[in-house]
Amino acid sequence: MTWVLLWTDALLFVLVASLLALGFYARRQEHLRRPWRHVIRSRVAMVSLVILAAFTAIGLLDSIHFRDRNSGEVLSLFDRWAEPLRTRMEKTYSAPFALRLYTREPVYLPDGRTVWVYPRLRFGGAHLTDPRQRGPDIVRTALIGGAKGLALWTLAFVTIAFARRRRPPRAFPWHTVALVCALLLVAGFAIGELSLKYHVFGTDKVGEDVLYQSLKSIRTGLVLGTLTTLIMLPFAIGLGVLAGYFRGWVDDLIQYLYTTLNSIPGVLLIAAAILMLQVYMSTHGEKFASIAVRADMRLFFLCLILGITSWTGLCRLLRAETLKLREMEYVQAARALGVSHARILMRHIVPNVFHIVLITVVLDFSGLVLAEAVLAYVNIGVDPTTQSWGNMINSARLELARDPIVWWTLAAAFLFMFTFVLAANLFADKVRDAFDPRRLEES
Repeated sequence: MTWVLLWTDALLFVLVASLLALGFYARRQEHLRRPWRHVIRSRVAMVSLVILAAFTAIGLLDSIHFRDRNSGEVLSLFDRWAEPLRTRMEKTYSAPFALRLYTREPVYLPDGRTVWVYPRLRFGGAHLTDPRQRGPDIVRTALIGGAKGLALWTLAFVTIAFARRRRPPRAFPWHTVALVCALLLVAGFAIGELSLKYHVFGTDKVGEDVLYQSLKSIRTGLVLGTLTTLIMLPFAIGLGVLAGYFRGWVDDLIQYLYTTLNSIPGVLLIAAAILMLQVYMSTHGEKFASIAVRADMRLFFLCLILGITSWTGLCRLLRAETLKLREMEYVQAARALGVSHARILMRHIVPNVFHIVLITVVLDFSGLVLAEAVLAYVNIGVDPTTQSWGNMINSARLELARDPIVWWTLAAAFLFMFTFVLAANLFADKVRDAFDPRRLEES
């Protein structure tokens, strides 16, 4: 087994390290600790954070890649963990918890007659000898998985409760968080136990498990929402602060830059960039021999283009805020005392616009996740071999025209995307309220 480091893997773990460093820095700054105390006291924010943490854990586990010695395929630790879901492929469509294929196949009888039947699945419910046993078996299997999740939650809850016994109580919604964690563990273990025997969300056209596709798509949404932000922030913060602080020709040049960029249709710019990348990869095939490397490069390039085209809004906000801050008394006093411009920017301007940066980032995260689905619909999103909710929705539009309708691919993508985006939006709303001084004064 040889470890493989992809571009998006490296940047994603750099971002995680940066967030941890930012957290340690915020602990020492009272003006940053005060809003976060309001966030952690909110039940809605903590429930949303627990759900986001579950999605993030799956995404990070799917970002540790290695090359399998036997097949030479680039896999992740999540692929290894979800080996049954990845390898148990059927022939074609099958409905959720089905025992037979969704389409008929001809069977030739010894007397020469042809009968069209729904053949049994190779893996889904293969352990059952009588189809009438399916209902009780599903209930029994779900209860076993739920009991395992409840036992794990009980062990973790007892450990945490014992650790908190000697600490002073805090205004943290422990009971709400514990209840949500219990529900997630019970549901997760129940679905995991069922997925070993059935296809919980059915299979697609080539027989691949839809639950596996939905879980693999988490990493794509996480990468697009976070790496795009990582690429966008240097442009937005640097140019926005410089334009508002120096004004004059610097301000005019930066305004001309982002005004010109905004005049270019974003979809056309992304389409042109993706086309250029495809041409480059075709002419330099020796550098992109692996399918995983090609797909990862396209995902990274899509994050790069989205980051370059999405920094202008935050740049305008920071420019306006910096124009106000540069006239404040403490900034004027620092300039009168001969403090350098770089020190004023780093010590007085940037820390005081940090709340705007944080609010914008958390609010734009869900929009970037939804943007991938739109781009995949017009075939300029991630690589078709990359598992993503956008690709699932794009393939589902043709499946909805079938008779009978294949609905479960769209339903699974909608369920996971809805949960992820809803949790991100609710958490972003609470962060915005906490960092808005006017809302804090009203509360």
